[in-house]
Amino acid sequence: MTAVIDYGAGNLTSVRLALDAVGERAVVTRDPDAVRSADRVVFPGVGAAGSAMESLRSLGLADVVREAAASKPFLGICLGMQILFDWSEEDGGVELLGIVPGKVRRFPDVPGFKVPEIGWNDVSPGGEDYYFVHSYYAEKCPYTACTSEYAGVEFTSVVRKGGLVACQFHPEKSGRAGLAFLREFLSC
Repeated sequence: MTAVIDYGAGNLTSVRLALDAVGERAVVTRDPDAVRSADRVVFPGVGAAGSAMESLRSLGLADVVREAAASKPFLGICLGMQILFDWSEEDGGVELLGIVPGKVRRFPDVPGFKVPEIGWNDVSPGGEDYYFVHSYYAEKCPYTACTSEYAGVEFTSVVRKGGLVACQFHPEKSGRAGLAFLREFLSC
């Protein structure tokens, strides 16, 4: 069974439906014990780093996320990827979970590029296009597995660290490529 963590900052229905589409039984939960007993964990996220971290702490889920990321197949999505890093400049500076070393930055204002990035972008290596919606990006780090480019910035689009994989894009909104990405994660 896969636990999808509900900390008030995720597009939970889309993620659950995508998991259903690839044949995975998933439960959306805020219960730390349900997360601990799950075979796999999905950590989605939409919104701002500061309020997401506040919610994780108030629900008693911050340490549970750290434990799950270190002990079982774990997938972070969008803000759920960013929160795994050390620090974000969003909301005036936010200390994050510190599972993956590195910082999260805001895209620069560059003529011809709108922030947030909304739409399809290439992920390298692999050359597949996935759907992104984000104003902030994770800098490249020792665990960067794939990168993308926007507004003149090459950024981390996929991180791999042991059984942890996390993506800046939304696999649940990325059609065939996104479902293939989810299947690959579920095969771990």
